[in-house]
Amino acid sequence: MHPRQTQSQPIEPRQPSASHPERDPAFDELLTYLRQNHGFDFTDYKPPSLMRRIGLRMHELGIGTYGDYTAYLQANPNEFKPLINTLWINFTGFFRDTLSWEYLVTDIIPRILRQKSADAPIRVWSAGCASGEEPYSLAIALAEALGIEQYQKRVRLFASDIDANTLHQARQGHYSALKMANMPIALRERYFKPIGNHYSVCSELRSPLLFLRHNLLEDPPMSQIDLLVCRNALIYFNQDGQMKTLVRFYFSLNRAGVLFLGSSELLPQADRLFKLLSVQHHMFHKVEKSSLTPDLLIQGLKRA
Repeated sequence: MHPRQTQSQPIEPRQPSASHPERDPAFDELLTYLRQNHGFDFTDYKPPSLMRRIGLRMHELGIGTYGDYTAYLQANPNEFKPLINTLWINFTGFFRDTLSWEYLVTDIIPRILRQKSADAPIRVWSAGCASGEEPYSLAIALAEALGIEQYQKRVRLFASDIDANTLHQARQGHYSALKMANMPIALRERYFKPIGNHYSVCSELRSPLLFLRHNLLEDPPMSQIDLLVCRNALIYFNQDGQMKTLVRFYFSLNRAGVLFLGSSELLPQADRLFKLLSVQHHMFHKVEKSSLTPDLLIQGLKRA
């Protein structure tokens, strides 16, 4: 979901600058209001990203200050939904970054399968799945590698996001012809059914998928995961938020599990938990560590 386009220059709320490094207290009051009244804690998000996204919504309403926007939220409770829709940037697509997906299909998935017995379950997590193109791409890749019967028998694919609206879209599994542009024709014909000017994911592909609402910073991670795909979600978190999430991913993955991050997410702190499998394709596997609780591991990373 792209930022909305506007005809005029947006109203720019006051933001920190080199000469005024302090943050606008009214911005912090807005975040406090959202946490206390709507249960959304943005502590671990990068302030500049939040300011930019909230500023877009304020511009649409013609509101120039964070204080005025907080007052508007208080007077108009239904405003929270469009604000959240503006904050969640759901940019995705089928097999996005083609070369990385080719590496996943030709190297990573066969590696995972070789390490398992013929009937062992395969657990996959698409974290921050947005409108579903990524988990369905994973499903297709696994169905192609295993065959549809083994795929249905062995695969459990978790697809999570914090945005309830895009999760609803993902569960529907209906995509326009434009959305299907990167889908090879053979795969489209095998796994989708045409319905009018849209395509619908076939039931055989859907059955191992579980879509669920999940907050990466607060909710417990999935467990015993063989392949964890989280692309371009961590870039919106500050350093503490990134570390918290990476620690949870570490404990989520099996010993031989693989982490697939986005093209902008070669994070400096990741090498404390993961070793690179591919610099070009941003894929990692776990580093062997002594048994530590998540809290202790987070503290250790902060001290390092």
